[in-house]
Amino acid sequence: MAMNFLPLSDAEREQLLADIQPLPITGFAWPAWVKAVAWIVLALIVLQAFVAFNRAGVQVLYSVTGLLLVIVFVALAITTRYMQTSITTIDTLGLRQSWMTRREVAWEDVTFAKFVPMLASKRLVVFTKRGKPVVFQGGTRELQVAFAKISLAFRNRKI
Repeated sequence: MAMNFLPLSDAEREQLLADIQPLPITGFAWPAWVKAVAWIVLALIVLQAFVAFNRAGVQVLYSVTGLLLVIVFVALAITTRYMQTSITTIDTLGLRQSWMTRREVAWEDVTFAKFVPMLASKRLVVFTKRGKPVVFQGGTRELQVAFAKISLAFRNRKI
């Protein structure tokens, strides 16, 4: 089957929006268990850091390795925080997700979409007119079902 990397026609888009009703569909980008695991991992890192500092002393922070560990920890903490608050929305205008930077694609700009159901994260990879893929996370059942329907709409197109 040949892939068609053109945006959906108005009729195809209307049919897709009818298939994924009721709109808007809004939910957390990450499942609750993934968010809980992220906090647990972060807590274990803090605990391990306290144990290491008690053995080696705080002066280890003044080394290059210590500085790199602090930077990596801060990056993990920021990522974990955004995982907790990130929201994905599908509506008549397109797809949006709050993240460190806002992800937003209008339906008119979507040329292809692929649902990727991974263990920890169900994702919709959306290709835009610019050819740039944008990844949306779906942490709720409603978002995941909508992702699958969007992917099927692009996969089952008649050229």
